[in-house]
Amino acid sequence: MANQFLRDAIVPRHLRPELTATDKPGIIRELLDILEQAGTLPDRKAAEAAVVEREACMSTGLERGIAIPHGKTDTVERLLVAVGLKPEGVDFDAADGQPSRIFILTLSPASRSGPHIRFLAEVSRLLQDDTRREQLLAAATPEAMAAALA
Repeated sequence: MANQFLRDAIVPRHLRPELTATDKPGIIRELLDILEQAGTLPDRKAAEAAVVEREACMSTGLERGIAIPHGKTDTVERLLVAVGLKPEGVDFDAADGQPSRIFILTLSPASRSGPHIRFLAEVSRLLQDDTRREQLLAAATPEAMAAALA
C-alpha cells in the first residue's frame, strides 16, 4: 500500500486515463491543461516554462514506460501532480529507448525541495512493480487510476 503522502498528492480530478497528445510537447501541455482546468494552476506560463526548461536539460523519460516531467516555480504554493496515460506510448526520449505510457507531471515551489524529492522517490518506487504499472494502465477512470496508485 502506498502511504498517505502519495494519497494526498494524487487526486482524481488531476488524473486522465486517456491522453490525446502524440508527442512530448503535447503531453506536457495536456498535463498542464489538467491542472489548469481543475483551477489549481495559478500561472500556466511560469509552470510550462519551468517544465520545458527542466526537460531541455535532460529528458524525464525513465524506464519501463514511465515519464515524470517536472518543474519548480514559486508560482505554486505546494506540490501539484497530474497523471495521464497513453497506453500506445509516446516517444519521450526515455532512458531505455522505449515509448512512455505513464506520465506524471509534478510542479513544486522552487524554494522547497523536500516534498518534490519525496514524491519522485515514492512514486518511482511504487511503479517499479510490474503488476502496479499494468493495473494503472488498465484503469478506465480517474478513480481507478487513483486506486492503482494508492
